[in-house]
Amino acid sequence: MSFASLRPHFKPTLLLAYPVVISQLGHVLVNVCDSVVVGQLGTIPLAAVSLGVSVSTVVLVFGLGLSMGITPLVAAADGQRNVARIGQLLVNGVLLCTLTGVLLALFGLVVPWLLQFLQQPAAVVALAAPWVRIMFLSLLPLMIFQGFRQFAEGLGLTRQAMYLSVLANVLNALLCYALVFGNWGAPKMGMIGSAWATLIARILMAMLMGVYVLRAPRLQQYRTGAWRASQEVLGKLANLGAPIGVQMMFEVGAFSMSAIMIGWLGATALAAHQIAINVASVTYMAASGIAAAATIRVGRQRGLGQALGSRQAGYTAYLLTFAFMCSMGLVLILGRSFIPTLYNHNPAVVSQAATLLFIAALFQVSDGLQVVGLGALRGLEDVKWPSMVALLAYWAVALPLGYVLGFVFNLGAIGVWTGLLTGLTLVAGVLLWRFNRFSAVPVNEPAPVLR
Repeated sequence: MSFASLRPHFKPTLLLAYPVVISQLGHVLVNVCDSVVVGQLGTIPLAAVSLGVSVSTVVLVFGLGLSMGITPLVAAADGQRNVARIGQLLVNGVLLCTLTGVLLALFGLVVPWLLQFLQQPAAVVALAAPWVRIMFLSLLPLMIFQGFRQFAEGLGLTRQAMYLSVLANVLNALLCYALVFGNWGAPKMGMIGSAWATLIARILMAMLMGVYVLRAPRLQQYRTGAWRASQEVLGKLANLGAPIGVQMMFEVGAFSMSAIMIGWLGATALAAHQIAINVASVTYMAASGIAAAATIRVGRQRGLGQALGSRQAGYTAYLLTFAFMCSMGLVLILGRSFIPTLYNHNPAVVSQAATLLFIAALFQVSDGLQVVGLGALRGLEDVKWPSMVALLAYWAVALPLGYVLGFVFNLGAIGVWTGLLTGLTLVAGVLLWRFNRFSAVPVNEPAPVLR
């Protein structure tokens, strides 16, 4: 496919992508803020945040993935100009996300008890347990926000979530600074203050996003239908979103398991891992924003019956992501000694984090290409097959290899991260092959059976 054939897709993809990039960054910047602020309290609190983030994020991404099933269905219905269907997706999408948020919040009551079985330093577990409980509670408003957000993004309305993410992150940063250290007359709560700051910010996000979707005049036509649950629509949303959530759990779960393994090496190694993974997650979420734009563009072209257009839209996202992640890899290499000092000043932590950031720089391209491949395939409503790829690549290759390198060959955290690099590269290559095959199939034909 020539560069000239992709050129018309660059501008619309970028216009869709940049608000989503900022919105996606909003999720990870919450953890960045928590890590930077709490890191000033010492190595043990920073390690506790690492443990808490590792556990809560695995559950969080399942909810996010489930909500992502809304976007391609709305995009396809928009391409078909099916107003009634879009209205059904709004009601049932928000309902599904709300019910999921309730279940995730309730699950948070059990998770702190489970931490004691992860063989982490006792002091780290003691600090992480109450923090995790509040973070899980914040998943309820976050899922409500996601229901409204994914609906709006399916219609190409990506800026509203961007504005709210920026506002919520500013609020989270201010509250975090106030509640952790007791500034501006606020109570000095220490590490737990960062969790309360996140909960308050996410409640605001949910309220404002809901007000926009339910009150905006431009969306009036989608609110005129019957507001009732539909078993058919809920089933379609769950059937598409659940595999996305499972795939994201496999991927993020592998990173969380790597954090647990690194925790066996001690608090210093775990703190260094938190810094490196925190930085790498920023670039990942930016690539994830381009992937979300790919889902919208590919899904809309598919809804219009334009098989070639959907293929070109996907490859445009691939090219943009490749260029962006190459640039970010270079930034991490050049800044690997300075960046850790923003989190912590312990020389041992800074030194280990710098080494891990070098490995993170190497897997930038693989990480970006695998997430944009997932986004493009979601636009084609191909979600189950990538979940199996993620399961095998991360849990049958990356983690076992990381354990052998880290603990059998005594490479420590470097070995664990090398295993992750291998898994990401494998997933990126397989998904690119899958998209190349699947996107070549005409819209009215079934997907090829790939064995």
